[in-house]
Amino acid sequence: MLFRKPSLLIACLSGITLSLVAGTAACATPVSVSSSPDVRPAQHDATDLNATVSIPPDRVKAALDAYSHWLDVVAQRNEVAGLATAVVVNDKVAFEREIGYADASTQEPVTADTVFRLASLSKAFATAVAGLLIDDGHFSWDTKLADVLPFFQLKNAQASNQATVKDILGQRLGLPHNTYDDLLEDNVPYEELVRKLDEVTLTCNVGQCYGYQNVAFSLIGDLIYAETGDFFYHEVDKRLFFPLDMTSASYGRDALESSKSWARPHRPNGAHGWIPFDPKEAYYRVAPAAGVNASLHDMEHWLIAQMGGRPDVLPQPLLDYLHAPGVPTLSELRATPWRRARLTSASYALGWRVFTYAGETMIFHAGEVEGYRTMIAFFPKYQIGMVSMWNSPGAIGTDLMPMVFDSMLGLPHVDWAGVESDPPANKGTPAKTHRKHRHHD
Repeated sequence: MLFRKPSLLIACLSGITLSLVAGTAACATPVSVSSSPDVRPAQHDATDLNATVSIPPDRVKAALDAYSHWLDVVAQRNEVAGLATAVVVNDKVAFEREIGYADASTQEPVTADTVFRLASLSKAFATAVAGLLIDDGHFSWDTKLADVLPFFQLKNAQASNQATVKDILGQRLGLPHNTYDDLLEDNVPYEELVRKLDEVTLTCNVGQCYGYQNVAFSLIGDLIYAETGDFFYHEVDKRLFFPLDMTSASYGRDALESSKSWARPHRPNGAHGWIPFDPKEAYYRVAPAAGVNASLHDMEHWLIAQMGGRPDVLPQPLLDYLHAPGVPTLSELRATPWRRARLTSASYALGWRVFTYAGETMIFHAGEVEGYRTMIAFFPKYQIGMVSMWNSPGAIGTDLMPMVFDSMLGLPHVDWAGVESDPPANKGTPAKTHRKHRHHD
């Protein structure tokens, strides 16, 4: 598949939201689904998604002041090569901050327009464009893959004939977790890997269990081309990037590297340094699963749209469907300390994870490819959300997220990110993360 950098020349709509960081501003806009799951969804004990409640302004301000301070600590400790983050409240950018470098070797700073790889945050773009095409009648959530893609086969013939669009996008195809990611990273072509799925023993019947995929997930790109005659990335461009003013968003490594400012991936260099390296190509080959590049300004628009602020682009009924709990993901309840303490249920929806966080519904996803980490999360009830992207190993951005949300929700304070204690002696040399993209994105 050929990728290009979208030629999007729309200026930001009027309205400047001031950051809490002096001198920084963010341009932001205030911005018939059918079929039900054939797998029993996770039972979430969260509150009603349709009832919205405002967080008191003083609590929001205190949380953002604290977040700014925590980011100061991260910058002082050089815990990331570079990071860009934003907080959205009631469809407006309430906080925007960048620290560190897009390229530590030249000390080019990260800005709100610096383009990062999104890794698995790309999946939500695939499910959204699929939903829009379904609304337009091109296919359905229940469209059988085998009816559209003659090459698609699983080891079990009955499973092959049952698998639907919703099964691949809801991570419930029945394959073992991260099937063929290792071969993808060894540069085996995607086109070859999707034709070898019939060699893999299924862990369960189609639709009956969770199995996170990148290769199989990306079959949605083939299906969209077969059903529309248009390339997947072009549909995302015209239906999402363009109308949402995501002017820096693109697919592919060439597009990343031709951006005016782009974040190089970094690995540790000694106790307190970072060294850039060339981006790896592998996961760009599964574009629907991990191929998007975007800046913080782009992702502010995306977060607002996912929170319901752009119904002209993403109608609320579609969002409700994309965010509805699907197959249970019990392993997520134990993955990190904040998950163990705060989560009581977890499931995979369509390109999103759905958590019950301290009794409230959180919509979440994280992403990782070598040298890049990303995360996005929001609470529909309270209309608060966050997005962060950083270009080095480590989970600092994801671990700061629950600290901000805890403060806004009035929960007991816990230093999940370790920014209020002395750093470990090896804090400047985080563990090598090659191939960890396959675990908890």
